[in-house]
Amino acid sequence: MTVHGIESEPVGTFPPSGIDVIVVGTGLAGLTAAIECIRKGHNVRVLERNASINTLGDMYFMGLPATRFFKHWPEMKDEYDSIGLHNAWIETFKHSGELIVKPLYVAERLKAAGLDPKTPPGTFQLRPLIYRMFVKQVERLGVKIEFNSRVVDYYEDKEKGKGGCITQDGKKYEADIVIAADGVGSKSQRLVGGQVRARSSGRAMWRAAFPVENLDKDPEVKKHYTMIGPDNSEPIVRTYLGPGTYAMTLTRPETMIWIINHNATGSSAENWSNTIEPQEVLDEMDKGVGPKPWSEMMKRLIACTPEKTIVNFELLWRDPQPSWKSPDCRVVQIGDAAHSFLPASGNGATQAIEDAVSIASCIHLCGGKENIPEAVDAHIRFRFIRNACAQKVGFTNAELLQDTDWDKVKIDPRRAQPRHPKWVWEHDPEPYTYENYAKNVEAMKKGISFDESDVPPNYPPGYKFKPWTIDEIMETMKAGKPVELGPGNWD
Repeated sequence: MTVHGIESEPVGTFPPSGIDVIVVGTGLAGLTAAIECIRKGHNVRVLERNASINTLGDMYFMGLPATRFFKHWPEMKDEYDSIGLHNAWIETFKHSGELIVKPLYVAERLKAAGLDPKTPPGTFQLRPLIYRMFVKQVERLGVKIEFNSRVVDYYEDKEKGKGGCITQDGKKYEADIVIAADGVGSKSQRLVGGQVRARSSGRAMWRAAFPVENLDKDPEVKKHYTMIGPDNSEPIVRTYLGPGTYAMTLTRPETMIWIINHNATGSSAENWSNTIEPQEVLDEMDKGVGPKPWSEMMKRLIACTPEKTIVNFELLWRDPQPSWKSPDCRVVQIGDAAHSFLPASGNGATQAIEDAVSIASCIHLCGGKENIPEAVDAHIRFRFIRNACAQKVGFTNAELLQDTDWDKVKIDPRRAQPRHPKWVWEHDPEPYTYENYAKNVEAMKKGISFDESDVPPNYPPGYKFKPWTIDEIMETMKAGKPVELGPGNWD
């Protein structure tokens, strides 16, 4: 079998498959699914609940596996290279403002953490810039996006071999496969049967991104949060770690961003439109951080933040979702609809994009619309254990960042940064799918579990999946014990 995905294979490489695909949602998972399904020769329609694609937001971590498919899209690759954090620096403080790890190029910090500085596990990116890049690619392809199409229900017809969805205005859409990429509240849960109860973590994130000119309100803040390097021309990430809290700021030429993890408040909600005013943050931020208050300079930065800019996003935890597909495999969930991540995991966007690349490839490999159930089952086997492990890494990162042992940090700076395991960032979902699809399907037909098959693991080597729950994680953390990852090499 030809292994695709190693070299550039631009749109037009793959012949038309005759397979009709509906993608619901225009987050990174949905946009990538649309782009890659078109490249693989499938016919694509996209439904979006809102009147336009939301390109607002602050920053997130874009893992290396999520960028490897750019090799097929030269315009995207060029734009990604142009908007990335080149020559970025990083430094680390106690939450009170004491400098702990001096400013270093990110490459130097990677080297200190035992990683190859020439192959970083990923980079921090501005969400608005990344989304606009994806939107431009969708527009270049002439993808039909039907806006104001809020999907309220999903269904499938086994006899016809079709999946479908129904919008709020009663309109029905059908295709050979429906990809539900519409987030944690996806109405596909009723059909899929994978709904898991959300549990409050007791934590939330204050997040804000705004034009750097707002720092002119306080010249000392502007000086403190300036860029760094030659002529103060290079961006810098500043991290703050303390008891029960952590924060991050990013200074770029045009944009100032700050994020603080905190105890959930009455105004916290799992909603990216849930904004509060700076004074509320200033009133709440010192609660639960021990005897030393937050850095005065951080407080003054918050005071410079424009109104209606700060999002108070509650962090809800969910068990690994047991099912991502409808009974007859004509509806499949990807991204947050199938698995949600904590922000500290540095994996949400990465795994969503990997999902999209994987499902587009599996549909191509199955050999025709009548074999889509096989493609869906194979895709989920490729993705389930990997995502469950990545979710668990998110909990250990949260534990590390929220409860930093400063005596150890002074000795070993690696303790002041999240874990980015090799098994996560080395993965390339497209060639992996082509190399292993046949073996995966053969094992599946024989009833052999994925972690007992001869398919090379895309999760920690040596790991055997064991179901786990949020309740177990919470009890472990409440007891002050480290989260038990399980056997295998998690580094």
